[in-house]
Amino acid sequence: MQIRSGVVTAMYLFDVAEQIDLPRLRGAVGGGSTPRFASKSMTPAYLQYRVPPLVVEGEAAGVAIDGFSSRLKFFDYGVVSLALSRRFNGSWSDLVATAHEYIENAALEEQAEQTIRRVVSRCAEAMTRLRQSWVSEDYLVIAVTDVEGQPHADTLLAEHGRFIAQGLRGETQTLSAQEEEEVLRNRLSYLATDLVIPTWNAAFVYDTEAGALAALELFEFANSQLLEFRYYDGLLDAELARIYPSLPHTTWRKSLFGGRAVQAANQLHTLFIEVNEITDHTENALKIVGDIYAARVFSMVAVRLGLARWKQNVEEKLKTLDDIYTSVVEQVSISRGQFLELVVVLILVLELIFFFLGLMK
Repeated sequence: MQIRSGVVTAMYLFDVAEQIDLPRLRGAVGGGSTPRFASKSMTPAYLQYRVPPLVVEGEAAGVAIDGFSSRLKFFDYGVVSLALSRRFNGSWSDLVATAHEYIENAALEEQAEQTIRRVVSRCAEAMTRLRQSWVSEDYLVIAVTDVEGQPHADTLLAEHGRFIAQGLRGETQTLSAQEEEEVLRNRLSYLATDLVIPTWNAAFVYDTEAGALAALELFEFANSQLLEFRYYDGLLDAELARIYPSLPHTTWRKSLFGGRAVQAANQLHTLFIEVNEITDHTENALKIVGDIYAARVFSMVAVRLGLARWKQNVEEKLKTLDDIYTSVVEQVSISRGQFLELVVVLILVLELIFFFLGLMK
């Protein structure tokens, strides 16, 4: 049961800016297109980007990496993705060797980053607040689109599941039965002849070419979300580490007149609003309504990537920021209220003194 046609795609995503002006970018790169989804369900489906990313073929953008066809995708929330694809065929052992070669390939990742840096430098005018350092994600998708005999997914798993699991782990040696079961238990088939198995850094897809491209689109979007949550998690960590040392040293005088802690808290409140807005925008960038298969694939890969955990981390830190801001504002209000009360008392005391001295009647 040989593999007659397949595609291995290594995706490299980088958070390069806070925002990308896609219409302006389209002019800078001289064109581009928007992604299209293939739905398996016969019922009406709504699967659409809030702001469709700009897709540019590598050749049009001057990207050339030996042995690969390349494609760039620019998301308006500052993420750039480079997909490097190569066709393959042969035995299932060949599939394992191919996966081992490209999964977490440091040399290829370095080449991808340098390529993106050159592209970003040419299009910097279309990007807002370029990042000083980049957060990155990589993800490998092994798509098999034609197998000898066109077996059903269950048959494919029964006969070649150990090769699929081994390839997704990037191992050259045979996995244990326990590890194989762990890799394969999170899978999805909509039709009898399709199969999706995502893990945290790679996925296997058995489908038509259109179905494989749709799954790739969902994997890429999920990784772009992960990238944003990771970036803002790190940013909030840094800001909280910066603000905490100033809080214990806040004095009554500083609270009254507005010291560094008050200024820092105001900055954090601004950051709170900005991060809330951007993470909401990122999370709601893709709407999936009516396409059960796409929704289930996305939910499954989101679990494997730990999106909910990263989102919770960001939300908890945002809550901490809000609590700090509220606490400092309340402290300032209390201090100023106490000061006003003291002023009133001093005025009354002075009036009494002046009255008894006969200076007031």
